[in-house]
Amino acid sequence: MKVTIGQINTTNGDIDGNLAKIIAAIEKAKADESDLIIFPEVSTHGYMSQDWFQDTDIIEHSLEPLEKIIPATVGITAIVGTIRPNTNPNGRRLYNTAAVISDGKLIKFVDKMLLPEYDVFDDPRYFEPETNPDGIVEIEGKDGQTHRIGVVVCEDFWNDKTFWKDRLYDEDPTDVVIKSGADIIAALNASPYNKGKIKLRCEMVAHRAKAAKLPIVFVNLVGGNDGIIFDGASLVADEEGDIILQAAAFKEFVETVELNVRKPDARGITGSETESIRQALVLGIRDYACKNGFANCILGLSGGIDSALTAALAVEAIGPENVLCVMMPSPFSSAGSIKDSEELVKNLGCESRLEPISASFEVLLKQMNLHKPTKGGESLAAENMQSRLRGVILMAISNAEGRLLLSTGNKSELAVGYCTLYGDTNGGLAVLGDVLKTEVWKVARKINENAGRQIIPNKIIDKKPSAELAPNQFDQDSLPPYELLDPILRLYFEQKLSPKEIIAEGNDAELVYAILNKVEHPANEFKRRQLPPALIISKNAIGVGRRRPITHKYRRTQPR
Repeated sequence: MKVTIGQINTTNGDIDGNLAKIIAAIEKAKADESDLIIFPEVSTHGYMSQDWFQDTDIIEHSLEPLEKIIPATVGITAIVGTIRPNTNPNGRRLYNTAAVISDGKLIKFVDKMLLPEYDVFDDPRYFEPETNPDGIVEIEGKDGQTHRIGVVVCEDFWNDKTFWKDRLYDEDPTDVVIKSGADIIAALNASPYNKGKIKLRCEMVAHRAKAAKLPIVFVNLVGGNDGIIFDGASLVADEEGDIILQAAAFKEFVETVELNVRKPDARGITGSETESIRQALVLGIRDYACKNGFANCILGLSGGIDSALTAALAVEAIGPENVLCVMMPSPFSSAGSIKDSEELVKNLGCESRLEPISASFEVLLKQMNLHKPTKGGESLAAENMQSRLRGVILMAISNAEGRLLLSTGNKSELAVGYCTLYGDTNGGLAVLGDVLKTEVWKVARKINENAGRQIIPNKIIDKKPSAELAPNQFDQDSLPPYELLDPILRLYFEQKLSPKEIIAEGNDAELVYAILNKVEHPANEFKRRQLPPALIISKNAIGVGRRRPITHKYRRTQPR
């Protein structure tokens, strides 16, 4: 039996555009003489449409996209992720569903049962759960045989009691279709990228295929949706649990595989986790810019590693001719910072401008009766004024030229509030907002490794981090070394460990409590709440994946 992976990049609310991709993929599958094509979750409308799923017009017209897909399925079966109205007056007004369409006829809806509400997910807000799962669909293959397809939608596949140590649900809809006699499992997914997720999916799918002795076709969404990035990386496992196809990650993939041929498919993905992070960030920039109508972007280039990496990623995402780097030296900017920035711009081949802020800084110091800093922390208002002046310049250019402003701050700084509100936090997209400082260095070195030369000069990578807002100022004057800070932040955010558990991992107790109280301080939560959308590469990231009040009195106290 031939099955086609319909790994497409959808846009929320672009129903005509999404349908065009679905129909084009169906036509390609027909040309490949495929029996079945499978698309991701809610391909018609876009899975991350959020409260659009509560809009009356969307609900009333939710089935109309299928009217255009159905005629295209003559000669093939398509399983399309979509939405459909709940006709019962009780409950949520929509089902998250898989429409099974075969040979020009809609033959069945398979509704999603398990509705996630953790991390970035909020399904129970919009969808009514299926209460009586029955995902078996029979289709006639080109070989004349009848195939029993077990259809499950995303979370309905992710609750295997033999794979997961801890489970969120008692029910397992995939187990139901297996026990009902499925001979193939089709899983429609919108599974966001985060570190380690691609490997985890491979292990999960292979485990279940081998245990059930059934082939599994796991199709995943690809593309950026605000800060949430879907990596694709769809896969097919045969009945022995061998992965016979691993689709390309971070790009659309519409290809066909023969399930009955037990040999690895040459098309696939390779690379380290650092390379996956790099690709995710590039895709996130490209889709955020393109889907929001920006052809060009702008960023402030300081001579430091964060802005250098942001510039390199932006150049790869939308092309060097569309990236403007603005250098804005102050009285405390080192000569090396400008020189290093100029070298980077030359390597990248993008446009640059010099917009010094020293004169305007002096005027405002006098007007506001502030003292110029002589050391870090002596005059925070004057230090922050420099960052805010840069923000004004960048926003003025952004407004005048219609450029997307990319914010360059990293997660380590944003977590502990080491950033200036209305200054370096300005922007339309926080490219590194979920990338720890130690990861920034790794991705920068990976870019150079891939290029076989210094795209980002090593002197920028190796430079001692500094905000350069006061004489001889360095990050480590205000923060612990990033090599000590980042492991604590990673365990706190990504694994949600308690202080006791973080300390048990080998971290200093006093440092752990000091960092967590800084992260959780209302003033820093206030700053983070006003950040632009951040590209998400980890679980429980700052933003939609992590919800905390600004106003609170919680404090962590170290046991005595």
